[in-house]
Amino acid sequence: MSTRTRTRQTRLRIRAALAVAGVTGLGATALTALPAAAAGEAVTVQYRQSATGSDQVEPWFKVVNSGTASVPLSQVKLRYYFKADAGASYTYACSWAVKGCANLTGTFGTLAPPTATADRYLEVGFTAGAGSLAPGADTGDMQLRFHRSNWQPLNQSDDYSFGPTQTTYANWSKVTATVGGVQVWGTAPEGNEPTPTPTDPTTPPPTGGPALFDDFDYTGHTDPAIAAHGWSVRSNSGGPGVPGAAWAPENVTFAKEGTDSIMNLRTSTAGTAESTRQTEILTRSMKFKNGTYAARVRFSDAPLSGPDGDRLVQTFFTINDLKAPMADDYAEYDFEYLPNGGWGEPANILYTTSWETYRPDPWEAVNQHSEVRASYAGWHDLVLTIDDSTIVYYVDGQEFGRHDARYLPERPMSINFNQWLIDLQGQTSTTPRSYDQKVDYVLHVKDQVLTPAQVAAKVAAYRTAGTAFEDSVPAV
Repeated sequence: MSTRTRTRQTRLRIRAALAVAGVTGLGATALTALPAAAAGEAVTVQYRQSATGSDQVEPWFKVVNSGTASVPLSQVKLRYYFKADAGASYTYACSWAVKGCANLTGTFGTLAPPTATADRYLEVGFTAGAGSLAPGADTGDMQLRFHRSNWQPLNQSDDYSFGPTQTTYANWSKVTATVGGVQVWGTAPEGNEPTPTPTDPTTPPPTGGPALFDDFDYTGHTDPAIAAHGWSVRSNSGGPGVPGAAWAPENVTFAKEGTDSIMNLRTSTAGTAESTRQTEILTRSMKFKNGTYAARVRFSDAPLSGPDGDRLVQTFFTINDLKAPMADDYAEYDFEYLPNGGWGEPANILYTTSWETYRPDPWEAVNQHSEVRASYAGWHDLVLTIDDSTIVYYVDGQEFGRHDARYLPERPMSINFNQWLIDLQGQTSTTPRSYDQKVDYVLHVKDQVLTPAQVAAKVAAYRTAGTAFEDSVPAV
């Protein structure tokens, strides 16, 4: 992102180069660093506001290639900085874009330390489908917006990047831009110049300490080792999902794919509550709190057969029990993939959400979330870290969301995977169909924050040693 002076921009480029050069290896694991901006790559951000009201923020952007080399838009990220309203979570949307809304992503992040005019930001990125910008070319309009998730009023007047008089496009230095992780435009809020951080570790992963690792090497849902290892395959009725649907333990199966043992959660329906079978597996013990959580999960966009379109939720999460509506010791941390949309979203979206509490009726939620509107079909490495100040989510080695201390857990939690249907309105056909969510492994390391590469190295070490299961996390 941009610097306030040419000297600062040079310093950041040097830091980016050192970050690439200074990464060290972990055993036989191949490591890669973030790409650096190539010579001649530069962009300028133009901004206009489309709404000064209190219901939503509407920042519109154009990105101009102001350099001498073509710029792949997948390497470009913008940040719009704002001051969050107390306890608010936010939802991003794209109203229209010349490059296509499907080729834009929007996620929310948290600044540390915060300033008087910014403690959050909206980060806008591009998929490979957005293509490249030739020198002198621009993206055309990107008409974006975001609002409080409960549509409560918001205040833009104290937002760092907001320009109330900016009603036509012009260069705007209060929005920052990076190319390949190197800042090239704008001025971040004082004391918050984002800098590229390699996702690979510069130190080996910590050794020892309590951990849970499961390679899911079981014969079936009735294998006594499942219960012996602390898991419960759900069969009891109740939410979430379609009222009256069953939770089917027989739909949790295990098989080999190559040399790996894989757990499969299958959810099926024929368009009625009576025909709907949802799946869940969870630890019986709530003994997991701070530290690192990781799993390799395969999401799917399409059913195995039959019509597509069901509003499906595929998950990896931690949770404890809500003792009373709005109880402040509740905690939940989710990866939730919706392949066909739902909750007001028209298409596929991946959420990460950190919960403080909620009230079921009338519905009220206190949480912070990040999201990307794109397909995540296929295998993905999911990592969540919780320490005494921050909650960070990673997808495939890249930071996906960073949530603040307001949402830290007060009590230990269980570890869960489930797959369920929000409702039966997305696809009303009575033709049977089923969806699969696969899980390769799960890992929790108590009270240690690992990088994604350190997670991969630790899992590889378990497998090299032939260890399919370990649970040394003490009971609470």
